Amino acid sequence: MTTQATTKTPFFSVVITTYNRLLLLQRALKSLWDQTEQDWEAIIIDDGSTDPTEEFIRGIQPEHPRLHYYKQNSCGAVAAKNAGILAATGQYITFLDSDDEFHPRHLQLRKDMLLAAPETELLHGGIKIIGSNFVPDRFHYGQAIHLKDCAVGATFVIKKTLIQRLNLLREIPLGSDADFLERAQANQAQIRQTNLPSYIYHREHNNTITRNLMGSAAMAL
Repeated sequence: MTTQATTKTPFFSVVITTYNRLLLLQRALKSLWDQTEQDWEAIIIDDGSTDPTEEFIRGIQPEHPRLHYYKQNSCGAVAAKNAGILAATGQYITFLDSDDEFHPRHLQLRKDMLLAAPETELLHGGIKIIGSNFVPDRFHYGQAIHLKDCAVGATFVIKKTLIQRLNLLREIPLGSDADFLERAQANQAQIRQTNLPSYIYHREHNNTITRNLMGSAAMAL
């Protein structure tokens, strides 16, 4: 008689979307390997990279069995995040943008908050910004607003049942994170915010979606 092995559901599913950012992705992954909290799986959605991202990930997968890699035709950042969400098996889904980093205690701090308040369905906030503090207004791309007035979706830690209830992120050009937060509020979800700056948000690069949108809007004026 054989027994079937059971797979433990991870506490976190960390969704990482990437496109031609291998060097930055390596930094992001190192920050994940260095976490004090290790109850997680990583879901990498490669949105059509033409650099050596796939070869690198395939090469390290044998030593990182919690790392799951999916390559798709380029569909955009929000569609890639939704693909990662659908592939996730964790109790909570969170994000690590491929050009950002986690502080070594990022997941541990978030887990402690969630265990202390298990009714929480969406936890957000807590960033250390490197680079510009301003992003385009989602309603007026040519106008900049301060990040303190924004919902930063990369910091979201979302209970899987809430994502199922709200039917993923909406595929809009900008502000899908703020839109999700507003829908969660309208749905009377249990939401908690933190100011502990353990998500390291890099904004010194020129190829971010928000920078490109601001540049396009400025050129159109």
